[in-house]
Amino acid sequence: TGHKGRYGHEFFRFEIDKYGTLKYANNSNYRRDSIIQKTLQLSPTLINEIQRIIKDSEIMHEDSSKWPHQDENGRLQLEIEMNGQSINIETAKISSLADTLSTEDPEGLRVLYYLIQDFKCIILSIISLHFKIKPIA
Repeated sequence: TGHKGRYGHEFFRFEIDKYGTLKYANNSNYRRDSIIQKTLQLSPTLINEIQRIIKDSEIMHEDSSKWPHQDENGRLQLEIEMNGQSINIETAKISSLADTLSTEDPEGLRVLYYLIQDFKCIILSIISLHFKIKPIA
């Protein structure tokens, strides 16, 4: 997820590959901070939990065709490849649950919003425990 604002291009990104490698990046130019990049290996138990969260969210069954396109506020992109299925979603940045209410598919965007919040919580917890830093998201 990210946007371009008065501090330039700011974003929060993470990727988990099929081997369980987590690549994390957080770019905020606020106070001239530099990009934070970290890589670590996730345990099979944690990978299974992330897959369970994805499955339980039912995001793989959502149709994003009625979701808003990215705008000046930024974009949110989610790509998942899991168990032979894949989705690639790109929509306008969702800053709060209220942003989903005035759309054509508030229920689908709500699913996406809560899934992203779950991901952020897990990833930021892992990063802060593993590297003892406080990332901004």
